[in-house]
Amino acid sequence: MLDKIETVEQLENVMSYPTKEVVNAMLELEGDLLILGVGGKMGPTLAKLAKRAIANAKMDNKVIGVSRFSAHGTNEELGKAGIDTITCDLLDDDQLFRLPDTPNVIFMAGRKFGSTDNKSLTWAMNTYLPGRVAQKYRNSKIIVFSTGNVYPLTMIAAGGSRELGPIDPVGEYAQSCLGRERIFEHFSNQFNIPITIIRLNYAIDLRYGILLDIAQKVASQHPIDLTMGNVNVIWQGDANAIVLRAFTLCQSPPVILNLSGPETVSVRHLANRFGEIFDTLPIFESEESETSLLTNTSRCHKIFGYPQVPLDQMIEWVAYWVQINGITLNKPTKFEIRNGQF
Repeated sequence: MLDKIETVEQLENVMSYPTKEVVNAMLELEGDLLILGVGGKMGPTLAKLAKRAIANAKMDNKVIGVSRFSAHGTNEELGKAGIDTITCDLLDDDQLFRLPDTPNVIFMAGRKFGSTDNKSLTWAMNTYLPGRVAQKYRNSKIIVFSTGNVYPLTMIAAGGSRELGPIDPVGEYAQSCLGRERIFEHFSNQFNIPITIIRLNYAIDLRYGILLDIAQKVASQHPIDLTMGNVNVIWQGDANAIVLRAFTLCQSPPVILNLSGPETVSVRHLANRFGEIFDTLPIFESEESETSLLTNTSRCHKIFGYPQVPLDQMIEWVAYWVQINGITLNKPTKFEIRNGQF
């Protein structure tokens, strides 16, 4: 494992390196893999990981990435990695139903940031679209990206929400994501679609994520809000690997799987650790609440093992990235928000 990551190329290579477990998971897939919403923060590295694993398995299955490709260059970047790309507005039925039929689908499309400003589009993307996709791909295995935001805030000592625990989404974004799950569940039951629903929070790489948000505030001497005093994080490469391996879990009714790192991580601890590295004192505001948005990932790690990249390594990588002014996506996670208004 690298001590430092200094370029985007190194970062992409680390996140898309296929372990033998991922290669074996791809060997078990029959047919091509379609990723809907591939143009987001996680999609490109997920597609590259799948393509590299398929190549290592000496298979010729296609990886097909579908997106509006609003981010400049993503289409070409994926093409260079051997991934077929299709530009598509998924809310347009004509375009959606012209997409190729594939036996394996990952549904990543959705809307979070800005959801408060355009609530109807948020519900269309997060709740209406899943029904259309389930109709189109009723004969496929489907991995569905969801979020830990469907859970209520829980007491820190409780260890996070479990898959079969209470659901109480706060705000319309989280409510629409629960709607996504329920719609896929309905069509899974109706058409016997094998589905795994992944409740993720929070994946990080060096260009975005909770650790970057905190590190940047420490380095620039901006105050850190401690109200959401604890979080879960997982390296994006580890998250992608588990997503691809989760095809083995697909069934009807859908399986639900929490996905994040194994630790409940103190925001204060993270800030102090970055402060040690940067030789500066963090500035804090507010105090830790008794509750946070936390998920219990013990079931995930029992099935798939612990992440390859531990928390301390993530902290060191992120700190160095900030020190060298590495490129960022300029997309704060807004993890501090407790009222669901993103």
